[in-house]
Amino acid sequence: MGSPRRARILVLAAIAVAGAALGWRHLDAGGWRLPAAFGGQAGGGAATAPARPAQPPPVAVATEPVRRGPKPVEVLANGTVVPEAVVTVRTRVDGQIEAVHVEEGQMVRRGQPLFTLDSRLSRALLAQQEAQIARDRALLERARADQARYQSLRGEGFAAQQRLEQATAEAAAAAANVRAGEALAAQTRLSIEFATITAEMDGRLGALPLRAGNFVRQAENTALATITRMDPILVQFSVPERWLPDIRAATQAAATGAGPGPAVQVRADDDGPPLEGELVFVDSAVDVQTGTIALKARFRNPEARLWPGQYVQVRLTPRVDPDAISVPAAAVQTGQEGRFVFVLQEGVARRRPVELVRTIGDRAVVRGELTAADRVIVEGAQRVADGMRAVDRGRPGAPPGPGGDGRPAAAPAAPRITAAAH
Repeated sequence: MGSPRRARILVLAAIAVAGAALGWRHLDAGGWRLPAAFGGQAGGGAATAPARPAQPPPVAVATEPVRRGPKPVEVLANGTVVPEAVVTVRTRVDGQIEAVHVEEGQMVRRGQPLFTLDSRLSRALLAQQEAQIARDRALLERARADQARYQSLRGEGFAAQQRLEQATAEAAAAAANVRAGEALAAQTRLSIEFATITAEMDGRLGALPLRAGNFVRQAENTALATITRMDPILVQFSVPERWLPDIRAATQAAATGAGPGPAVQVRADDDGPPLEGELVFVDSAVDVQTGTIALKARFRNPEARLWPGQYVQVRLTPRVDPDAISVPAAAVQTGQEGRFVFVLQEGVARRRPVELVRTIGDRAVVRGELTAADRVIVEGAQRVADGMRAVDRGRPGAPPGPGGDGRPAAAPAAPRITAAAH
């Protein structure tokens, strides 16, 4: 029983396999395909070409135009504020300080009293000298009267020549005594005048080390105060020697009236505008150790914005470049081959090598193959490469471009790429 049953099962299985094979061939001839998810091909039997990979979208950047025109040649340097004059106040007579008329740090005017010394001894001496002068003048009058009398008697033959000569000598000696007394009195009056110590110039007082009650002597050369001139004031600084020809040319042009002199600006440590000054000194030699030339500029300083000893930033403009190419400083990149900028041309970033000449604020003066019609990439330059597609999206505060709405015109949209069926 078991063998015939197993044989029937095998026969039925063979018939089922043969029927399935015939049915599959029939479906294949009719153009049926398995879904693509099961390894089949879509379509009516012919294989389609593989789709090309989509290109990346253009990089969004911001650009600004290249500017070409006159640009000042500016030299930046660190400077130190120095006073044009400093006077040390000292006594010219001995005496005790009787009064101090000023305070430390006060602004004073020329001739203003600063200190008063005790001058009572000098005044007493002057009174004694004036009395002596009066006595000497009386003796002089008597001597001159005797001289005149003996001269008359000598003419009449009643006096000897020797007596006339003696009277003449006594009159001359009396006149000399009067002059000597007057000289001593003048010296004493000067001592009394020097007892009032005054300011020798306009300026600001420094510290006052001595107060009323201290005794000062001329021989000790003690400084009672210092006066610093604050207006005008000087700034000294140094620049590389390569700027010396431009500086000399500008100063010579100013001296002959052929042009303006070098412009000098300094910025103090405040929020005010920079101060304008004039170059007043060019050193006679270049420092061989540093390769720099020392300069000084004078500035009006009525508000005391510049202080002696203060460090300031100096901007010297010896000349103006009539045809300079400038770009935003943010557009200048640095690579292995030097500095360069990216120029956006017809939606494609192009790399242009440049030479950095100098920077003026937020702009850089460069040399390179740039024109006034070019627009350089100032934002997004790190995301692009030479030949890469880019689109100008503009940036806040950028100057109006050809887009008509305050932004540069956007690059044309890239065409959509699809796979073509064959």
